[in-house]
Amino acid sequence: MKIDIRLDAFEGPLDLLLHLIEKNKINIYDIPIVLITEQYMEYLAAMEEAFPLDSLSEFLVMAATLLRIKSRMLLPGVEEEETEDPREELVRRLVEYKMYKYAAGELKDLRVEADKVFYKPETVPREIREYVEPVDPKEVIGDTSLEKLNLTFQMVMRRRKDRVDPVRSRFGKIRKERYKVEDRMREIHQQIRGMKRINFRTLLDIQPNREMIVVTFLAVLEMMKAGQAKVVQEGNFGEIYLDCTEEQDG
Repeated sequence: MKIDIRLDAFEGPLDLLLHLIEKNKINIYDIPIVLITEQYMEYLAAMEEAFPLDSLSEFLVMAATLLRIKSRMLLPGVEEEETEDPREELVRRLVEYKMYKYAAGELKDLRVEADKVFYKPETVPREIREYVEPVDPKEVIGDTSLEKLNLTFQMVMRRRKDRVDPVRSRFGKIRKERYKVEDRMREIHQQIRGMKRINFRTLLDIQPNREMIVVTFLAVLEMMKAGQAKVVQEGNFGEIYLDCTEEQDG
């Protein structure tokens, strides 16, 4: 039987096998191995005339595999104890290859469609791209003034003395741990989210030393400036509380 062969149409032996299966309208899970092997060998013979053997190594390996499967199926009793279908591994590879080939085709179609789309180059000025909308202090402070926050801060600072280890302090200067405002901002934000609301005076009062009080106070101011927290005071002389803003709370 003469077969019209396009030698450059196949990307590998599995592609050739899949072509033969689809051409013959064969169920991929029940391959007539004799027919497929014969047609495959005809393609391979034609390919050997057009290409050097070293470039057909994968096709030759598949030919050997098909011949081995064919011999096992044509010679019953050689492996009587074996219950596995000799075609099972080949079918698995073909199904997997067909799946990836289909996905590659879908991606190619998407790329073709994408080539038809043109985007306008970005012309937005750098000043507008980098613009950050300022936070209105009234939205985060409300009826509470910065002076009231500062008064609470000064009151806590006057009452607090750094804790001194009476034993270790005799052996020279102890280097204090350095605190970062950014770290305190994250910690305070987590505390507010966990407790919904934090008493500002208590937040300062529970710090272990004066340095930590200062860093905490600066962190609160930075959070208010960035719109990450707002202060609320219930009444003229009531306690001051820290709340999350709506954006941070979401």
